[in-house]
Amino acid sequence: MPARPRVLLVTDLAYPARGRRYCDEDIFLSSRLREDFDIALCHPLDAAALMDAFDAVVVRNSGPVLHYQKEYDAFRDQALARGTRVYNPLTGRGDMAGKQYLLQLTAAGFPVIPTVDRPEDLPALPDTHHYVVKPKAGADSLGLTLVARDELDGIAYGDVLVQPRVDFRHEVSFFYVDDVFQYALYAPDPERRWVLEPYNAGAADLDFARRFIDWNTLDHGIQRVDACRTQDGDLLLVELEDLNPYLSLDRVDEPVRDAFVSSMTASLQRLLD
Repeated sequence: MPARPRVLLVTDLAYPARGRRYCDEDIFLSSRLREDFDIALCHPLDAAALMDAFDAVVVRNSGPVLHYQKEYDAFRDQALARGTRVYNPLTGRGDMAGKQYLLQLTAAGFPVIPTVDRPEDLPALPDTHHYVVKPKAGADSLGLTLVARDELDGIAYGDVLVQPRVDFRHEVSFFYVDDVFQYALYAPDPERRWVLEPYNAGAADLDFARRFIDWNTLDHGIQRVDACRTQDGDLLLVELEDLNPYLSLDRVDEPVRDAFVSSMTASLQRLLD
């Protein structure tokens, strides 16, 4: 019998995510992937030391790399130098590379919350009472602050992004494996981001999300397109998560969950082939 592929699943089972249980999701995923692969779990700080013994490294709910940036950069450098198969591949243009993609998408006219990083560009933003300031290397709302219009001049520009605070109806997330849509979830209450319900995405919704999937050009992997629905009914991109997107698999029905696992398994097999 041929040897089964060996997969190292990188996860921080103890990370205290707000409103989510990383450990439950990755325990479930690893139990299902074990049907087709030999699976081992490790903390992100151990990935570089262990990865050579495996056929692929799957980065899952490993927490914001901001907490261990030096070690993550070393893992990334070593994986690229050795040709290690990493899932998601390390070529993502979204959050994997920092949030400067929001500037690129704004400049290119994509439907994204308008974003600038220089004081001379502030006039390009809509005039509103409050603005969101967040670090380019931020994640999980770390370092995010809300400021008034007259406070914008006092910001230390360079490593931060500035956006208008958007009055939105709800947030909605679209989940993809490779370039295939899997399911969508939304938060009906804007004050409870992670209390999610299944969302019946229409053609216009999927066209919106597809633009960002196509822009990112990842040939393998899991992506989550986060958007907000404005009071006018338009969708605007909030985040393109392509490093370790939480999947909220506990919020979907069992058939949807099973279909996702099958899609991820097939995607991993293609990567290994």
